[in-house]
Amino acid sequence: MLSKVIIILGLVVFEVISSIDNAIVNAHVLKTLPERFRRIFLVWGLLLAVVVVRGVLPFLIVWLVNPGLSFAEIVGFVFSGDPRIHGYVERSKPLLLLGGGVYLTLVSLAWLFLEEKYYAFRAERFIHRRGVWFYAFSSLLLTLTIYFAVKTDPILALSASIGASMFFITDGFKKNAEDQERRLMTDSHLSAWSKILYLEVLDASFSIDGVVGAFAFTISVPMILIGNGIGALVVREATIRGLDLIARFDYLKNGAMYSIGFLGLVMILESFGRHFPYWLAPLNTIALLAVFLVLSQLKTRAAQS
Repeated sequence: MLSKVIIILGLVVFEVISSIDNAIVNAHVLKTLPERFRRIFLVWGLLLAVVVVRGVLPFLIVWLVNPGLSFAEIVGFVFSGDPRIHGYVERSKPLLLLGGGVYLTLVSLAWLFLEEKYYAFRAERFIHRRGVWFYAFSSLLLTLTIYFAVKTDPILALSASIGASMFFITDGFKKNAEDQERRLMTDSHLSAWSKILYLEVLDASFSIDGVVGAFAFTISVPMILIGNGIGALVVREATIRGLDLIARFDYLKNGAMYSIGFLGLVMILESFGRHFPYWLAPLNTIALLAVFLVLSQLKTRAAQS
């Protein structure tokens, strides 16, 4: 029971910090909507975000790495508590972990090399100024991963390639998010329904990071559903009430990206047979959050003095 509580707590924290960007975009766009449409988004959008997106994605991922089972069988096994589901997932675990690990590692590297950020360390500024090396570094990392995967199991190599493809597809959509946010806030010709629809699609895109990373904590789908669901509720509450508070923690995203990168490397190593204790992923996530919250507070105090 203690291990389950620790894992779910880690999942909640990870879902929250990995969804910071999503909460900020949502809040900025919601400011341009009438009160009635804000309520529609927050009520029905919450249902879609928690039940549909974060509720379906874990099942979909497990089904994709277990093509011999139908999607309905996967859902039935999970909710019935059938022990066979654990066996299916355990056998497919290396495929799931390697694809997810490659995806998360590339997400973290893209932030480190390419994105504008508040620099918590001098090394971040140094790496960001050499952002062009992201493509070379990522290509070499992917090539090495596929090389070792082929030596272990050719299907593992396919999983690594799928993880990279997932990254480039979702990254392209996220890159467009900032421009679209400005358009949504300034274009008076766009209807409120158009803005709500865009926010829902954007939320689905951002949720992939949290769902994929959840498998570094556990392969138990019910625990992922609980942890990610609670985390999504917290993010929606932050969208309504806590945006100004979140915005004051300049280094919060830094902590999220380092956590994502760490989990990505853990998933890659586990896919090749390395085992880690259950508490490592939750401890890493909570510790990094605490460190960067403190760094943010120190920066705020220094700026005020």
